[in-house]
Amino acid sequence: MNTRALAFWATLAMAGLSNAALAQAPGTPPDEHGKPHMLDQSIYFHGIFNQLEGRFGETSSFRWSGESWVGTDENKVWLRTEGRIQGGQVDDGIQELFFARSISTYFNALVGARYDLDSQPGRGWGAIGVEGLAPQFFRVGVTGYISGDGHLGAKLEGSYDFLFTQKLILQPQFEMNFYTKDDPMRGVGAGLSELDVGLRLRYEITRQFAPYIGVTYLGKFGNTANYVLQSGGNPNEVRFVTGVRAWF
Repeated sequence: MNTRALAFWATLAMAGLSNAALAQAPGTPPDEHGKPHMLDQSIYFHGIFNQLEGRFGETSSFRWSGESWVGTDENKVWLRTEGRIQGGQVDDGIQELFFARSISTYFNALVGARYDLDSQPGRGWGAIGVEGLAPQFFRVGVTGYISGDGHLGAKLEGSYDFLFTQKLILQPQFEMNFYTKDDPMRGVGAGLSELDVGLRLRYEITRQFAPYIGVTYLGKFGNTANYVLQSGGNPNEVRFVTGVRAWF
């Protein structure tokens, strides 16, 4: 074997030993693919309005529901807002601020505060909950509340996307609210207070902008229904909706 061949094979051997040493260097343990694992601590921001819609029926109203967060893959500050405008009055205005921490690949634990801010007397709450994607990619959320004067509440919500095409999507959605005490000042009764169910068909012009049409049912129960009747309203309303879903 000549000198050039010996030099070539020696160079290859040295390169192989160098790579092996780097792979076993302390402080960079390889993952299952042989690459060093790094935890992503970049800061991200996301915001979405799931509902910006007009509801039309026996009475008409405007409904909004949205959320935004800023933070890393593990820890975030989370803001949620929802409410209705009907007859010039803001109703069901709920503003929530959470610290959120990832507890699994698909779920976050939330702890924070809620404030009912609308045309009625306000009320503050402490809040704790869990939200994320259940098996089969159902989006679900459960949040519990406690106020300073001993009122307890809970919200259960969920939705699912049926894809007819990559752009045409049917979404059933529900939200249920429960309370342990009557709150006449806010027109809320104990037990199952409200059920909001919707079926919306949206077309995603882009992923960030999707107009939709649909139908909703808003039901009030127990003493909540009695408060609605006393004010001259209907505790059970089915409405046609049109709106837009947008995120950034």
